[in-house]
Amino acid sequence: MPRITWKSVFLAALAIALAAASGKGAAVASADEFRARYTVSLIGFRIGEVAAAGNLSSGAYKINVNAKLTGVAAMISDVKLALSSSGSVQKDRLAPSSYSTTSANSQGVRTVRMSLDAGNVKSVEIFPPFEEKPDRVPVSEAHKRNIVDPTSALIMSVPEGEPLVGPAACDRTIRVYDGYVRFNITLHYAGQKEVAIEGYSGPVSVCAARYTPIAGHSRDSKSTKFMAENKDIEAWLAPVPRAHVVVPLHVRLMTMAGEAEIEASQFIVEPSGVRAAKTH
Repeated sequence: MPRITWKSVFLAALAIALAAASGKGAAVASADEFRARYTVSLIGFRIGEVAAAGNLSSGAYKINVNAKLTGVAAMISDVKLALSSSGSVQKDRLAPSSYSTTSANSQGVRTVRMSLDAGNVKSVEIFPPFEEKPDRVPVSEAHKRNIVDPTSALIMSVPEGEPLVGPAACDRTIRVYDGYVRFNITLHYAGQKEVAIEGYSGPVSVCAARYTPIAGHSRDSKSTKFMAENKDIEAWLAPVPRAHVVVPLHVRLMTMAGEAEIEASQFIVEPSGVRAAKTH
């Protein structure tokens, strides 16, 4: 995992913000639209916010996310992120076809573009390129197969016939590649809680999470070692019955800078056209 910085915390939030864009293609007869807002805090202080919006049709999805630092954090570092992901819906999984991200701060702007074919990487462009480090674990072609990009990383369907709150919601391993670093996120069921936010009120599954570095990281990276040994990561997943998926509403994780939390304040999923109808 990259160094634990403000940007790293945001990237965790962005993965969360996209969970509603899932669903089983055969079960979705028309397009769904979603919008979500999240707050990001570190050691109890609010440091940023994330807004996500997208749509899911019977065979395709597209997601756009914007994030920025706020309050005192914005005075220290003016970090902004914009991400976009699109692809197709195949049975009970998403197959990403394109991913892009632009990150900007006072030092400059970096853009990453990745082209995929059903979850297999075809090409990656990074400008300006990252400085190559001699102790970096090489990323092989095998590492780039059967993966999801960061914005699709926590899009999770639940097997047909299984309840949306319980072990089936959590138990899985997610293979992630961001164009530079390859890692796995493994989730295990730990219980359930009751929550209430705009757009959803009810039970959520509580999942314990672990991070496993695979490739692209520096062998001697202290932050990578910290995250690989970190047992203090938790995600709450809420059910979305229409699409038979689960949606992360809250993530808590310990970082080298202290405890970070990503909390949903709004998560609304509606059939396409509902918002337009409400305005008339």
